Amino acid sequence: MATKSANRLVIDADSSGQTISRHIYGHFAEHLGRCIYEGIWVGEDSPIPNTRGIRNDVVAALRKIRIPNLRWPGGCFADTYHWMDGIGARAKRPSIVNVHWGGVTENNHFGTHEFFDLCAQLGCEPYVCGNVGSGTVREMAEWLEYITMPGQSPMSDLRRKHGQKAPWKLRYWGVGNENWGCGGNMRPEYYADEYKRYACFCRNFAGDSLYKIACGANCWDFRWTEVLMREACRHMDGLSLHYYCGSGGENRSATQFGEKEWWHQLLHAWRLEALLRRHVAIMDSFDPTGRVGLILDEWGTWHAVEPGTNPGFLYQQNSLRDALVTGISLNLMNRYSARLRMANIAQTINVLQAMCLTEGEKMILTPTYHVFEMYAVHHDAALLPAELATATRPCEKEALPVVQVSASRDAAGRVNLTFCNLDPESAQEVSVEVRGMSVKKISGRTLTAAEVTAHNTFERPDAVAPVDEVEAKRLKAGGLAVKLPSKSVVLVTVE
Repeated sequence: MATKSANRLVIDADSSGQTISRHIYGHFAEHLGRCIYEGIWVGEDSPIPNTRGIRNDVVAALRKIRIPNLRWPGGCFADTYHWMDGIGARAKRPSIVNVHWGGVTENNHFGTHEFFDLCAQLGCEPYVCGNVGSGTVREMAEWLEYITMPGQSPMSDLRRKHGQKAPWKLRYWGVGNENWGCGGNMRPEYYADEYKRYACFCRNFAGDSLYKIACGANCWDFRWTEVLMREACRHMDGLSLHYYCGSGGENRSATQFGEKEWWHQLLHAWRLEALLRRHVAIMDSFDPTGRVGLILDEWGTWHAVEPGTNPGFLYQQNSLRDALVTGISLNLMNRYSARLRMANIAQTINVLQAMCLTEGEKMILTPTYHVFEMYAVHHDAALLPAELATATRPCEKEALPVVQVSASRDAAGRVNLTFCNLDPESAQEVSVEVRGMSVKKISGRTLTAAEVTAHNTFERPDAVAPVDEVEAKRLKAGGLAVKLPSKSVVLVTVE
C-alpha cells in the first residue's frame, strides 16, 4: 500500500513547448468480433438509428471526444484483406472468412466507401493499413489509385462507377501490419526490403503528401527498430510500435481482481515510459532531426474475454483500473510528443479496451472513454515542462510513481493538468508551483469510484463517470494545492 504524502509539482507555464499532436489520441477499428459489424455498421435497414448504415449513437459519442483519426481495417485482419471484395453493390460482394478472429463469415458490407463515409461523419482523418502479408504490390498501388486519383484512370473510373466521383482525402498509409507475426513472420531485414519495394509504388496521385508508415516493432524488440531505421529510414515517414499491457498472472479478469492485480496492471502501463525512451533513442541515432514519427498504432489493456463470449471476439469489460491505465499512458505519450506523432488505442467498439460497448440498440460509455474526453484538452496544445516529486511504491522490484501528471497550455492560454493517483486507498495532496502565470481561476473534473473494480454495465451505465468538480485552492504564496481522491484521474484547469 502506498501512503498519503506531500507531492510537489513545478510547472513552467510560459514555456514554448513541443506541440502535443491531437493524433496521439487516435483510435483503431478492426474487423474483429463486434467492432465493425454491430458496433459501427448495422446496415441501412436496421431499426437501430443510423446514417447510411452507420450507428448514430456511436458516431455522436466519438465526435464528443473529438476523435482525430481512425485506423482500419486492421490489425491482423488487414494481412488477409483484399479491398476489391469490399466495393460495388453490397448484395454482390463476396463473403469472406475472418481466419484471424473467430473463423466467422463476413459479407463485406463494410468496405472502402463505408469507411470513408464513417470518417466523414466522425470528422476525423482516415488511416488505412495496406496488405503486405498476403497481398501484392499491384493490389496496394491500385487501392491507393482507387482512393486518391483525381484524373482518369482504370481505378478512378471504377470508383466513379461505384458512386464516388471525387477522390477521398487520405494522408496516413500503413505499409503492412505486424509483419514480424501475423503479417508474414518476416525477419526485419526481409521486411525492410519488402517495405521499400511496396512503398516505392505507393504514389501521391492527388499531389498530396502521403505519410507512409512502416511496420515497426512488437513491444521490446529493439533490434527490429534498429534494422528498419538503418535500412529504410529515408523511405518512411513513420515507424509503428505495438504495446499491450496485458493483465497477466493467474487472474486475467477485467472486473474481478485484488490489490496485487491492480498494481501489476498499472506497473505494466508505466513501463511504456521505458519502452518509448529506448525506441526513441534508437530512432534519434539514425534520424537526429526527428523527421520520422513514432506511431504507437496499437496499445491498451488485454484481459480475458467476458465469460460466455466467443474467445476470438476479444470482448472484455472495462473498469476503473483501465481508466488509470489510459491516464498513465496518455500522460507518458504527451511527454514523448517530440517523436511520437500518432497513437491508436485498441479498439474503438466492443473489442479489448473499447470506448463504447453495444448490445443491440443499447450503447454504454466505458471509463476509458471518459478519460479520452477529459484529456481532449491536450489536443494540439503546448507541452509544458513539469517536475513532479512524488512517493513511489515498490512493485515487482521496480519503483512505481504513485502520482503521475502531464501539463499543457491550450490556445486560449489555459494550463491543463491531468493527474493520476494510483493509490487505491489513500488520497494524495499535490502542491503546485505555476511559474510564469498568475493563478486566478481553478476548475476541473474528477473520475473515480468506490471500488477499484467498478465498471459500467447496461443496467448501470453511469457507475463510473466524471463529475465537474475538483478539490483545489489557490495558495497565498502563489500556485495551488490539489487533493486527488484515491484511485482517480483528475483534470485541473488553471486560468
